[in-house]
Amino acid sequence: MSRIGKAPITIPSGVDVTIADRHVTVKGPKGTLERDVPGEITVRQDGETLLVERPNDERQNRAMHGLVRSLVNNMVVGVTDGFAKELEIIGVGFRATAKGSDAIDLALGFSHTVSVSAPDGISFEVPAPNRIVVKGADKEVVGQVAADIRKLRKPEPYKGKGVRYLGEHVARKAGKSGK
Repeated sequence: MSRIGKAPITIPSGVDVTIADRHVTVKGPKGTLERDVPGEITVRQDGETLLVERPNDERQNRAMHGLVRSLVNNMVVGVTDGFAKELEIIGVGFRATAKGSDAIDLALGFSHTVSVSAPDGISFEVPAPNRIVVKGADKEVVGQVAADIRKLRKPEPYKGKGVRYLGEHVARKAGKSGK
């Protein structure tokens, strides 16, 4: 049995969970998240806990059991604490400028600045010109927005210039060797 799937999810105070057929809705102080439960997996509420159960030990149900539990747990954590991804910009003249909490301008060595606007439920913070924090309640969307920003100028292997996750290690290559 899935060790992740059989662990109960505790519902903190201030969080409202609604389960209708295959649809789970979680409301909390940071917003509302919804998700359809795939396959034959069931989610049921037992007091202040949520239990994710599978009907049998078929391969597909075993695979989905832990996944659904993690997705529902991330919904609960997201509406209470939220998620954040930090990016750092490395390079001479590379910087980020905040335009409110829902848009940023990035100078990444191109002939123009690149504007990035946040989708619903996502906010940006620029604590320093070379640092960006992407925040939101939905872990999946926060990670996707951070990946899209990183994709604008991936770190290159020779000088390491570009946008990278905070703490990400970039493998460096040796440059040209002179005679």
